[in-house]
Amino acid sequence: MKISVIVPTYNERENLEELFERIGGALKDYDYEIIVVDDDSPDRTWEFAQELSERYPVRVIRRTEEKGLSSAVIRGFKEAHGDIFVVMDADLQHPPEVIPQLLNAIENGADVAIASRYVPGGGVKNWYWYRKLISRGAIMVGRLALPRIRDVKDPVSGFFALRREVVEGVELNPVGFKILMEVLIKGRYKKVTEVPFTFGLRRAGESKLGTKTMLNYLRHVYRLMRWEGELDRLIKFTLVGLSGVVVNQGFLWLFVSGFGWDKILANIPATELAILNNFTWNDLWTFRDLKRKPLWRRLANFHIAALTGAVVQWIIYAGLVLLGMNYLVANMFGIVVSFVVRFLVNRHVTWG
Repeated sequence: MKISVIVPTYNERENLEELFERIGGALKDYDYEIIVVDDDSPDRTWEFAQELSERYPVRVIRRTEEKGLSSAVIRGFKEAHGDIFVVMDADLQHPPEVIPQLLNAIENGADVAIASRYVPGGGVKNWYWYRKLISRGAIMVGRLALPRIRDVKDPVSGFFALRREVVEGVELNPVGFKILMEVLIKGRYKKVTEVPFTFGLRRAGESKLGTKTMLNYLRHVYRLMRWEGELDRLIKFTLVGLSGVVVNQGFLWLFVSGFGWDKILANIPATELAILNNFTWNDLWTFRDLKRKPLWRRLANFHIAALTGAVVQWIIYAGLVLLGMNYLVANMFGIVVSFVVRFLVNRHVTWG
């Protein structure tokens, strides 16, 4: 079993020698290669990596036309000779000593093994609170927007191993920011295992986290939602919701103007009929491929989602009004957030 360690680099010259030494120590019992994919670093990382190839099993790919971490990893996949690919950064925040644990997980049946900061035993060193918040927030967004990775605790990790078959013949997006997320959505696999590790301190170079990076991540999630069909599902859910507004208003008018019912009490059956309308169309159209639970459970969960959305809407509305916002604007914020909450509850619970 041959191991290909793929290391995308940009201005990582100062870290290379220690990195290769530690990889060699961790993989002393394996047949392995290190593939450095460098984006023509100004500090000539590619040149130093080539010099070190006289002492270590290193192959260097210097890219002068193309840039980007994901495209570098994809190029590494294409150039690799191994049966198992390991992807890691060169900045020594990913400790090479964890690689044997990832390989052990693969040998024990996993198709993808992730070095995870967010399973018991994992963690990060000396991050500011806002960096932790950004990381957790990014993971939450990804797991909510992309149900296939819902159970993965660290789908944005840059340190992972996988069988060649997972990505062989799979068209991966080279402009995606988090390549692991791309693999988890598009790859061919059955079992994912997460191995705890502590994300270390950067020894040299500069962190690449910034506003542009975060925006690119959100664009990446959006593209994956489109690829998965989740964006189409969201649009259908929106259209069904609009039909529910028509049903609610129509029956409210009928009950009050046609039957002479009390305006307050008439809203109750009108709302229930709108809920039943929305449930029916979502069950037959929006989530028709996800009807794994009995009908009564789906209907009960749909009512719970509607109630949850209503409570969230009222809390946001009341809070913003108390803060001095115009009541109509505050209500609009409440409606938008309520809609998102109802969609997520229905996607992950009612038809989850």
